[in-house]
Amino acid sequence: MTTETATGGTETKFRQPPAGSGIAVDLDGVTIDFALAAGRSFQAVARADLKVGDQEFVAIIGPTGCGKSTLLNAGAGLLVPSAGSVRVFGAPLRGLNRQAGYLFQQDALMPWKTALDNVAIGLEVAGVPSSEAKERARAWLGRVGLAAFCERYPHMLSGGQKKRVALAQVLIRDPKIILMDEPFGPLDAQTRLIMGGLLLKLWSDDRKAVMFVTHDLEEAIALADRVVVMSAGPSARIIGDFPIPLARPRDISEIRLEPRFQELHRDIWHMLKKEVLKAYGEIEEGAIR
Repeated sequence: MTTETATGGTETKFRQPPAGSGIAVDLDGVTIDFALAAGRSFQAVARADLKVGDQEFVAIIGPTGCGKSTLLNAGAGLLVPSAGSVRVFGAPLRGLNRQAGYLFQQDALMPWKTALDNVAIGLEVAGVPSSEAKERARAWLGRVGLAAFCERYPHMLSGGQKKRVALAQVLIRDPKIILMDEPFGPLDAQTRLIMGGLLLKLWSDDRKAVMFVTHDLEEAIALADRVVVMSAGPSARIIGDFPIPLARPRDISEIRLEPRFQELHRDIWHMLKKEVLKAYGEIEEGAIR
């Protein structure tokens, strides 16, 4: 398969994770169909190949409705591919991906529990004694800048504070893989920058494999090691794989001013723009069968 590179050339294979990194998530020829009425079906994703290395941060971007979240859900084990396979650290994925933590766009906080209890609950259901779970939860709330908010309920927190609690809720269980579906989408621009910086800080402290879905190209480039581009749906495909050779650690508010960042943005947008325009056109014939 031929795809455009960040330098404007082409190559016949998508890029691989760094040598020796190990493969955390391996999507091989993944196709996902959804059943419709009258025996018909809708193909959301077609023959997707994606390898995410251990400790690698991969952002997935594409037009609305192209199957980004669908692909993420396949990696989470929430969807079973119609064709192809999903492997996690070399083993076929059967059922839910127990090695992954999932941060959704919408908060999954329990309104009747405090911030401390919301973070601790993940350990408690795994059998950790309540006192130890709460001690560790308190430490995690400190790491996300909410040490003084442990006893507050979700309705007492701002959108950004809720997202910090949700992030601590996922990371406290020490997953080897983090799946993130537009996690900062509902936030205002300033809060998104702050949350992106916090995410990079936590990830740099203890690197995990990350699959990060976003509509925001600037956010994708600022955060990721690689940016993967999906085509417009239906039957969406992975059409581009761009390495992001920007030095780490990164200040995601300042790095956007660098010439290299702007070059990467231009090159990726050149491919993405065509797919965004397609997404607002007619559905191609043959997608529903």
